[in-house]
Amino acid sequence: ALFRLLQINNAVFIKVNKATMNMIRIIEPYIAYGYPNLKTVRDLVYKRGYGKVQKRRTPLSDNGIIEAALGEKGIICIEDVIHEIVTAGENFKAVTNFLWPFKLNNPTGGWKKKNNHFTEGGDYGNREEFVNKLVQSMN
Repeated sequence: ALFRLLQINNAVFIKVNKATMNMIRIIEPYIAYGYPNLKTVRDLVYKRGYGKVQKRRTPLSDNGIIEAALGEKGIICIEDVIHEIVTAGENFKAVTNFLWPFKLNNPTGGWKKKNNHFTEGGDYGNREEFVNKLVQSMN
């Protein structure tokens, strides 16, 4: 529950540190992960971005929603949210906690082999930069 990945094909942004890497190691056989680029982050936030407003999943339909939640941190629009995630800035945690976990589709053409590691031609584990291709096929 720490990563809020409660359904299949959920996605969240996590800052890499020793603690998160140790948690990822435990759940690795059940997740695909990697390092998203700016385009991936932007596409996700614009297309699938929802915020937590009064504990409800609320579409980020206008910047007022973001400003109300994160304005005191100087984050007032969707581009500020994207920038904070991509740079893993000092308000990264506030931004990612405000964002509801992304709900993605199955990848176009389906998964290859869910119970094999990515390095063995499967799906789970660290796919580094290749996560961008995966997420784009699921968005």
